[in-house]
Amino acid sequence: MEQLREFLTEHLPWPLAREIAMLAVIAAIAIVSYFIMNYAMRKVKEIVEDTETKIDDILLDASMRKALSCLVPALIVNYFLPQLYDNSTTLHQWIKTLTSLYVLTAVIYVCIVLVKNLYHLMEDTEKTRRYAVKGIFQMVRLIIICIGVIIGLSMLLGREPTAIVTAIGASAAVLMLVFKDTIMGLVASVQLSANNMLRKGDWLVCDSHGINGTVTDVSLTTVKVLNWDNSISTIPPYTLITDSFRNYQNMRDMGGRRVERSILIDLNTIRFLEADEIERLRSRGRLEGLGDIDARNMVNLHLLRLYLDNFIRHDRRVNSSMLFMVRQMQPTAQGLPLQLYFFTKVTAWREFEQVQSDIFDHVYAIVNEFGLRMFQTLAGSDISRLPVGRM
Repeated sequence: MEQLREFLTEHLPWPLAREIAMLAVIAAIAIVSYFIMNYAMRKVKEIVEDTETKIDDILLDASMRKALSCLVPALIVNYFLPQLYDNSTTLHQWIKTLTSLYVLTAVIYVCIVLVKNLYHLMEDTEKTRRYAVKGIFQMVRLIIICIGVIIGLSMLLGREPTAIVTAIGASAAVLMLVFKDTIMGLVASVQLSANNMLRKGDWLVCDSHGINGTVTDVSLTTVKVLNWDNSISTIPPYTLITDSFRNYQNMRDMGGRRVERSILIDLNTIRFLEADEIERLRSRGRLEGLGDIDARNMVNLHLLRLYLDNFIRHDRRVNSSMLFMVRQMQPTAQGLPLQLYFFTKVTAWREFEQVQSDIFDHVYAIVNEFGLRMFQTLAGSDISRLPVGRM
């Protein structure tokens, strides 16, 4: 650079012309280095595409290669440009500051792209893709930008970064007000992820906000849910910390979705069975697998409970490894609730409803065979069939 300065001083007596010429030389060097880096990045791309792993494909994607291509010319300009000027001049100080800002911007760009690629790497990995860490990565990017702004201000003002931080700290109350949602979102995202409370793809139900669907995105400021009616709901992450919500993902993972439904038995139809009635049930195969049935003092409701318990136990669509039972509930004015409590092996909504409907179709049809009747409020057609004299 000294030889170039001497050569330009000897052949260009005009100061402005010398400065323009020196800038042109440095610009040419930077442009050449940019194209060299582009060529090198193309070779890197070929190497990355030939490897079997996808990690390098994500970390060294097009945006990262572009960021690295921009960083090298910035370093070259920062190295060569100040050497062409006298250190004592004001122009040199400004040039040094501007080139340092250029390098700082390029470095921040590389760091931001790296953080983004690390997040995409977690999204591409089966074990980590469902963790709600998007908000954390967004906060890291915001911190990198804030650090870059503080260092940039210290370069422009000629002050130490600690002095800039102290000045910003004096207005902490205003910053807390401006970034309230961001700060609360960060804390909530960390809590949701650390406690494994919510992940992308989970089935989320939040009754207080009318949310019932699949979590599609968890960011620093919002949780996006695709409801079952195909509408989209958004909610701040910290709302999920302060309010209660239900996550049904564990139900999916365990492979058992609960059925808890009751039928109402008319109390007037509960009675002891006669021997011929028991024989009729045995001939129809209703008592198979129930063991020895004593015809004496056998209540029809008790026999129905035994039958339904055995029926549920042997249904291949029911998860018999989980709790299942047929139980009586507290009698009501509408009759005696007989509850079937069990878990299906399928958890998808459509298949679950199909299994549940098939089982209760059988339950509704079998009740009458045990001499029982389900309670049902009289409809208009029922009343019209009653004899006129009994109205």
